[in-house]
Amino acid sequence: MVMKKQELIHLHGLLAEVSNQCSEWDNCQIDLEEYESRGIRPTSIHKSKTDHKAAVFALAGGITMNMREEEQEVVAATAD
Repeated sequence: MVMKKQELIHLHGLLAEVSNQCSEWDNCQIDLEEYESRGIRPTSIHKSKTDHKAAVFALAGGITMNMREEEQEVVAATAD
């Protein structure tokens, strides 16, 4: 499936919102260096579809890397 530019921009906006929410949590550290270096924001509608696609991959990569790190932490099994 090929996404249209408008759909890609929408996805970019949703991932940016997830990133913003995560930054408000105490234990959530997302590495956004690659994303930030691109200088592409969801509101950068004049940028190309390729630019937004690269930004989405960079942002998603930062978010999922944080999830992988959390997943590796050992959590004691307890019953509620």
